[in-house]
Amino acid sequence: KTTLNTMVDTLSSFASEVTRVAREVGSEGRLGGQARVEGVYGTWKRLTTSVNELASNLTTQVRAIAEVTGAVTQGDMSRSITVEAQGEVAELKNNINLMVANLRETTRAKDWLESNLTRMAALMQGHRDLMEVAGLILSELTPLMNAQFGVFFLAESGARAGEGLKLIAGYGTDQAGAGGSLPGAGTPGSGLIAQAAREKKRILLTDAPRDYITIKSGLGGAEPASIVIVPILFEGEVLGVIELASLSGFSEVHLAFLDQFAKTIGVSINTIIANSRTESLLSQSQRLTAELRERSDELQRSNAALEEKAAQLATASQYKSEFLANMSHELRTPLNSLLILAQLLADNPDGHLSEQDVQFATTIHRSGSDLLQLISDILDLSKIEAGRMDVRPGELPLSTLLDYVRATFRPLTADRGLDFEITVADDVPRELYSDEQRLQQVLRNLLSNAVKFTHSGGVALHVERVAGGEFEEDTLRNAADVVAFRVQDTGIGIPPEKLPVVFEAFKQADGTTSRKYGGTGLGLSISREIARLLGGRITAESEVGVGSCFTLCIPARHPEAKPAPPPAPSPAPAAPPPIAAAPAPVAAPAPAPAGASAPAPSPEVPPAVVPPEDTWPQTTRLKEWQSGHPGRVLAGRRILIVDDDIRNVFALTHVLGRVGITVKYAENGREGLEVLQRNPDVSVVLMDIMMPEMNGYDAIRAIRGTPRLAHLPVIALTAKAMPGDREKAIASGASDYVSKPVDIDRLLSVIVGLLAPRPEAEPEGGA
Repeated sequence: KTTLNTMVDTLSSFASEVTRVAREVGSEGRLGGQARVEGVYGTWKRLTTSVNELASNLTTQVRAIAEVTGAVTQGDMSRSITVEAQGEVAELKNNINLMVANLRETTRAKDWLESNLTRMAALMQGHRDLMEVAGLILSELTPLMNAQFGVFFLAESGARAGEGLKLIAGYGTDQAGAGGSLPGAGTPGSGLIAQAAREKKRILLTDAPRDYITIKSGLGGAEPASIVIVPILFEGEVLGVIELASLSGFSEVHLAFLDQFAKTIGVSINTIIANSRTESLLSQSQRLTAELRERSDELQRSNAALEEKAAQLATASQYKSEFLANMSHELRTPLNSLLILAQLLADNPDGHLSEQDVQFATTIHRSGSDLLQLISDILDLSKIEAGRMDVRPGELPLSTLLDYVRATFRPLTADRGLDFEITVADDVPRELYSDEQRLQQVLRNLLSNAVKFTHSGGVALHVERVAGGEFEEDTLRNAADVVAFRVQDTGIGIPPEKLPVVFEAFKQADGTTSRKYGGTGLGLSISREIARLLGGRITAESEVGVGSCFTLCIPARHPEAKPAPPPAPSPAPAAPPPIAAAPAPVAAPAPAPAGASAPAPSPEVPPAVVPPEDTWPQTTRLKEWQSGHPGRVLAGRRILIVDDDIRNVFALTHVLGRVGITVKYAENGREGLEVLQRNPDVSVVLMDIMMPEMNGYDAIRAIRGTPRLAHLPVIALTAKAMPGDREKAIASGASDYVSKPVDIDRLLSVIVGLLAPRPEAEPEGGA
């Protein structure tokens, strides 16, 4: 019993110790544990000893591995595992030692790579000469790569990849300078050198053929075992190529170093090239700066002179503009009364004048009209020279323009026994966007000249569409549609040498004092400038004794126009618009009795709609004004004329009196306001613009500012007919605008249009 119990206790203690050691070493990973069992002998003693040796060996081996791997973790790769081991543990030991050795070599190579890259990059810093840098690179790089031969090629600026490579430095060669060829190497920059530059990647030759190149020294020569060619790149551009040859070959570390160092060389060479260019540009800039400083001094002196001249020109331009406005007023004002009175005499409404007296009056009126045209031409020419003539493009139906031409020139050609024809091609745009008044002026000048110089045959106006690409002018070449107005006649013709002259001011084909045809020679000069303002041009062709052809070409839509809408169907040509009959008469307002309050202002009347001035007849129709609907509208009316020229007042008083109008008169705007206050029965005011004390603009504003007079019709009647004057008058409050010399029929139509009541609108949906 005692023996069995002792044996069981011993076995239990043995099992417990062995289990503990196995658990600590095998499961818990705690090394160094030993089994301690007292009183065991024989097999149990040997078993305990084996377990303890197993635990001791594992502890020694694992701790040795941990020590080495811990040292590697800390960067110490000089250690290795030396503990004895067998089997797979021995393999693990050998693998770890090999891994540490490889890691040691890799780290050593990396350190070598990084340190040499840093050192070589530092060596290239601060150098400005490419030859010097290339020599420095080869002298350091060749021995570092364990090579014995090296060459450096530089790419010429602007050359394609693989071309323009020039030898600038060598190591172990027979020359140390730039240029020249190498023994047995062929043309510099050709072959594999050019190929590496074209492909932009490294070329490695590990088995160079015999006689490829010989590396020589004082003792002898040998053929290289390995050759490497590396392109030098910067941002994809080839800057050069380096070729190295080695007797022993290049390691992977050498090749990796060469690939990385090539990028550093590219940056350095690009910096040197850029600095060289910068220095060159800086030198040029300094030279140019000195020149510019000299020119700046000259410019300052010239600018001072130009500023003085500019001030003089501005003053002169202001004086010229004021001169044009004053000349327009001063020249037209006396003509106004002359033409009105001459027209009244020529009409001879009472029959008191003889036929010869009427002819005299007609001649006076015609001479005054010619003088007016001359004044207008001279003023137009002055406006062009002063840069004051402008254009106001707008939508213009072609039929409207042709109706004007037909109404103006068909009676004139019929009177002279000439044929007159207007033809329009099918492809001509039916809607133009241009300045109607200026276009009429050019066509009027061209057709007037054609009629003037044609005795037999006829005059024709052909309207065609032409291609814009054939013109030199951008406005025509870039236009979607170009319209040509060709004025052709069968007249006397113009000699070829005189064609350029006819477009000059005051020049004619026949400029002698005994010439048959009169005129100032301004019409074509003005027409050419107006054509330019319209975006076009005028050309002329002529043959003496056969006739002439003047062609006006303009863009269908002025360059300032917006994109054209889809073309509308062409309407049938309409006859010239007649003067509309006035509506039913309206009784003149009776004067307010003394002490009575002022009458309420009449409703605002729209401006009269009348045809353009140029379509009005040359003689008045006073008898029609006296006897028709219009006469009943005007009879008994009282009109105030505000004008400082008594001659105009005298002429207009007689004309208006013929149709039953009573005239009140004031010499300036201030007196006009006083007359209106005293005469509430005034129906219309004819307001001159340029007057002393208070001009017409201020007077119109004062009238509009008076409640009782706010809706009183006011017609600006002035000889100041400069661009923008009509708009300025309307903006100041004028109901309409009539320029001097006054066309009586137009003036009376405007008055009737302002005094006649509006026709009542029809109810919606029709009567």
